[in-house]
Amino acid sequence: MQRVTVTLPETLCRDLDKFVQDRRYDNRSEAMRDLLRMGLRGSEDAAQGEAMGVLSYVFDHHTRDLASRLMHHHHDHHALSITTSHVHLDHETCLETAILRGPADALRAYADGVLSQRGVVHGNLFLIPVESHATAHDHGHGAVRHEHLHVRESF
Repeated sequence: MQRVTVTLPETLCRDLDKFVQDRRYDNRSEAMRDLLRMGLRGSEDAAQGEAMGVLSYVFDHHTRDLASRLMHHHHDHHALSITTSHVHLDHETCLETAILRGPADALRAYADGVLSQRGVVHGNLFLIPVESHATAHDHGHGAVRHEHLHVRESF
């Protein structure tokens, strides 16, 4: 860890303290680390490497051919999808959340293909930088070589 000193205007410092209290952080440093991570995610367009992604979106299932277009898009990119959850919010709208894994640029392209569809009204892709490590150790059935994902600090 490195220590960084930041000077803040009084009003911003009060806002930070309220954020710390509202989110039940132990201290300002923990909150600042999370805020920095969130802020730096804005530059994810340049992110490269393997990632896990959480794509959440709301859509109007009455939009002509939307369900079919989304299904074809999912099938065309099935290698990126781990699982999808679908919830009916009301008589017109549904919420879907897809857990994805693959190259960050492929996950962004996949998300763009979903979020740009007519009838998708809200959506967001959250990327988590990961790297895989092949290892052999015992999970109770003898040592077997397998892969583990490790979360990285950044892309």
